[in-house]
Amino acid sequence: MTRTLLTGLMIGESPRWHEGRLWFSNWGSQEVLAVDAGGKAEVMARVPTTLPFSIDWLPDGRLLVVSGPEALLLRQEPDGSLVRHAGLGHLARIWNEIVVDGRGNVYVNGMDFDFLGGGDFVPGIIALVTPDGAVRQVAGDIMFPNGMVITPDGSTLIVAESFASRLTAFDIGPDGGLSGRRVWAELGQGGDGICIDAEGAVWSSVTAGGRPACARVREGGEVERLVELDQGCFACMLGGEDGRTLFMLTADWRGPEQMDELLRARTGRLVTAPAPVPGAGKP
Repeated sequence: MTRTLLTGLMIGESPRWHEGRLWFSNWGSQEVLAVDAGGKAEVMARVPTTLPFSIDWLPDGRLLVVSGPEALLLRQEPDGSLVRHAGLGHLARIWNEIVVDGRGNVYVNGMDFDFLGGGDFVPGIIALVTPDGAVRQVAGDIMFPNGMVITPDGSTLIVAESFASRLTAFDIGPDGGLSGRRVWAELGQGGDGICIDAEGAVWSSVTAGGRPACARVREGGEVERLVELDQGCFACMLGGEDGRTLFMLTADWRGPEQMDELLRARTGRLVTAPAPVPGAGKP
């Protein structure tokens, strides 16, 4: 059974459970919001960009924001200001999702494909920003990179390849590099923002029987639980007091050519459902 916690969003993306609240990017509003268990929202940052933009935190607690169209990784300072943390434009034009491991390695994915503007499809990449500020590509040929997670033991990065409807895994090396690429699970249809639980299962948006849903998937592709929804699911995250609440950011979706209309309509919602296993890993 689902519960609607918040309505009136443009498009919610990049949800993260942090310091007792769910934080996420509200695309179209240029705001990072934090929402408590009662549905009260607070603006935590204002981001001078359009979309996409995504968030995570450094080990020292500073917020990172992917300013996607500007190909920048921004960092929020204690006074609330956003400063440049790294430039990514030499590797790709548009950047999307982010995950930070326990050592402070920052993984960001991007591409040269203009999803909203059209044109020929170009596969994407994953870049690594190390704690010393170095930036390099660590994976390529990603079929529209979307959500990423790092397993609880810190050994594996999993990325959703939306245009291939699959989850792909990489081994994380001592220097943060990625190797051992393999298909983690075929989703059939779907794959966007994802999260991982303490048993190593991944929650991902899917389309099941022609309807939008969020699925708990095991390595190999077995679907162990399915939460049916009445809107498309853009991203999900486990959180709550015991880690067993599944937060899903949903909105009507009519294709990229109607993005402006979708943002104006503010159909976005934050929906919750109980989960059998608490969240773990990163983010």
